[in-house]
Amino acid sequence: MRNFPAGKINLIVTDPPYNASNGGVNLPGNKTGGAYYKVNEEWDKLGNYSNYLDFTRKWIKEADRLLTSNGSIMVCGSLHSIGEVIIALKELNYKFINLIIWRKTNPMPSITKRTLTHSTEFIAWFAKGSGWTFNYKNMKKYADGKQLRDVWNLPLCQGKERLKGENGRAAHPTQKPLELFTRLIEMASQEGDIVLDPFIGSGTTAIASELLNRKWLGIDNKKEYIKLANERLEEYRKSKGKNSLVKNSKKFVVEHHHPSFFP
Repeated sequence: MRNFPAGKINLIVTDPPYNASNGGVNLPGNKTGGAYYKVNEEWDKLGNYSNYLDFTRKWIKEADRLLTSNGSIMVCGSLHSIGEVIIALKELNYKFINLIIWRKTNPMPSITKRTLTHSTEFIAWFAKGSGWTFNYKNMKKYADGKQLRDVWNLPLCQGKERLKGENGRAAHPTQKPLELFTRLIEMASQEGDIVLDPFIGSGTTAIASELLNRKWLGIDNKKEYIKLANERLEEYRKSKGKNSLVKNSKKFVVEHHHPSFFP
C-alpha cells in the first residue's frame, strides 16, 4: 500500500483479520449447514486488544492516505473486531454512515452451547469527507422498491460458490458471499471507480468489481491466497469470454501498481 499514490482510490471494501483464532471446537459432521471448522489461522492471531488495535490503526492510516477526499471505506467485522475498526476510523475524524448488519440465514450452530448462536457480522461504512457516493435509488431494488435498511439477510458462502482445497475443506476460511460484496460496491461507487481491497483473500472484491465495471486493486501477503484468487478470477473471465476487464492489470494481486493505472 505504501507504494500506491495518495488520493486515487474511490472505495475500500475489505475483510481484515478478526483476531478471533484461538483454537476452539470443530464440527465436521454438522448436518444443518455442512461441516464446520472454526477459523484457526496464524494470520488471524494478532495478540491482545492493544496489539490488534495498533494493527488496525496502522492499516487504516495507510488506507486513509489512498482514499480520495470524497471516498469511503467499508470494513467487515464481528464482535471480536468491529469495535477497534470503529475506534481507528473515528480517530481520523471519518463520518460514520452506517453499521450494516449481515444477518446470516444459515449460521453455524453454537457448538459449546455456552453462548447465543453467532448469526450476524457487521460492515462499518465510513466516509472520509463530504460528497461520498451512495446510489440510493439503485438500492431500492433490494427492498421491494422501498428504502434499503441496514439489516441484510444473506446466507453464508456455501455450495458451488465456496472455494475448496485439495482436502475438500474451504480453501479460504472466511470467504464472503459474492452477493454481499457486489451490493456493497454497487451501493458506494460508480462505474470506472477504483476499488481497493488490502486483504483480498479469495478474491471476492475483484470478482464483484468486474461484474460492476469497476477497476480494482487487491493485496494479500499469503502466496496461497494470491494463487487461489488468480485461479478464481481466471475461471470467472473464461466464463464471460473475456481476457480482462481491468486495464493495465494483468495480475490479480499487486504489490506495485502499474504506473498508468491511476488517472
